[in-house]
Amino acid sequence: MVANVARKLAAGLTCVSILAATPAFAGFSVRDGKLVDACGDAFVARGVNLPHAWKPRATAKAIRESASLGSNAVRVVLSDGTRWRRTSPMAVRRILTQARRAGQVVILEVHDTTGYGLDPKAAHIGSALAYWTRLAPVLRGQEDFVVVNIGNEPTAGTVTPIQWLEAHRTAIVALRALGLRHALVIDAHDYGQDRSGTMRDKAAELFAADPLRNLVFDVHMYEAYGEAGAVEVYLKAFEAARLPLIVGEFGPDHRGEPVDEEAIFRLSSEMRVGYLAWSWSGNAPEVADLDLVERFDGRRLTPWGRRFFDGPGGVGQTSRRSRVFTACR
Repeated sequence: MVANVARKLAAGLTCVSILAATPAFAGFSVRDGKLVDACGDAFVARGVNLPHAWKPRATAKAIRESASLGSNAVRVVLSDGTRWRRTSPMAVRRILTQARRAGQVVILEVHDTTGYGLDPKAAHIGSALAYWTRLAPVLRGQEDFVVVNIGNEPTAGTVTPIQWLEAHRTAIVALRALGLRHALVIDAHDYGQDRSGTMRDKAAELFAADPLRNLVFDVHMYEAYGEAGAVEVYLKAFEAARLPLIVGEFGPDHRGEPVDEEAIFRLSSEMRVGYLAWSWSGNAPEVADLDLVERFDGRRLTPWGRRFFDGPGGVGQTSRRSRVFTACR
């Protein structure tokens, strides 16, 4: 069903691509398996997830404060209106202005797709594509510091590996038809954790399907990565395939199940893999230990926040801001 909906949308957008002007841009690109910014530097994300869709009034302050702690990127939760109040184009424009001022690269993601195929409330990826269509005028011309994460954890449960592949393939074609030339982030199957190895096994085929060859793959490391061996095997699979990978979400544990966050820090540093912690603040009580700061106050780091920003392999030691904000000086 996901693939069918996305395919219909892509077909409807094909005519748009004929008329759409190609923007002048440098933008992020993928070279030799790494994400490279418009200055030609490899960009290694060291940042945080921000819950904008649920706490929009906290976003501007969080962008400033996470930047002051060393973050070089923010992954921002948006909503297409399926499950939460729709994040308007005007709101996205404000986020981009705030992030540019703070020198933070922005990864925008639609969160309503989380768990489609298992969660009956989740939106299919076609809904996210319709939302990106509305946002396209805001995003064009921002390729130098904006990356588009098509849908957060958009498949799980009954969605098969082939359906994961086809839904994303068609989504990529549709977004390119819109004239969006940004680097696109693709989330893994199985609520982002890729327990089945779906993204690992099909990433090369999907990468080849993008006319711009400008995809970044995103794994979310929670309880499936409770041991260092699992972290290492997964990261090395993408290194061997020469495909760009980020750890778009992780924490010190997940609903009481262990995560080997020390291995994530160590191996990501050694292999120059980007990572973004879940999340700034405001998590539900059962996952409150994933808050990096207390009550959205950047001066009040939690134990997870202190480890993330100040510990070995953390943001303080490894974060480097992109030069795109200073005209590549």
